Amino acid sequence: MNINTKKYQMSKRTFVTLGMKNVFREQWWVFLIAIAIAGLTFIYPETIWFYIIAGVGLLLYALFWLIQFTGLTQLDQAKMLFERVSYEINSRQILMKLSTKQGMPIKWEMIKKARKSKNGVTLVINKAQMIYLPMKVFNSERDIKLLETILSRKGLIK
Repeated sequence: MNINTKKYQMSKRTFVTLGMKNVFREQWWVFLIAIAIAGLTFIYPETIWFYIIAGVGLLLYALFWLIQFTGLTQLDQAKMLFERVSYEINSRQILMKLSTKQGMPIKWEMIKKARKSKNGVTLVINKAQMIYLPMKVFNSERDIKLLETILSRKGLIK
């Protein structure tokens, strides 16, 4: 069974937002380090420098990833992520189709995680690459259910 979607072009803003959310979900432990550094203020109560160091460290960390994702949107190598494409999804692969003659297959083994939200499905390939399928690209509710079935069989979503 194939799922054919409507054409969709992911905006650069959506990509940066999804990328930042993905990094913060995967690297949540960075916040624990910042809390531990700020907690040193209880050992040395006469200084607030630990709060400042923790805050600046978190800000620089977030800024680093924001620059990475924003910079990726400008590269020619990432141009394919922001083209207007349709998807043909089956249990063997995801086919990104620019036209009926041009396309790029993505094997399910390349997909690390999948997240379903009320707005769409995000398929994470790595920290910097992801496929976002909003609910509006699917032709029917049956297609959404079939995609959920495929994702659960592949062990990408629970």
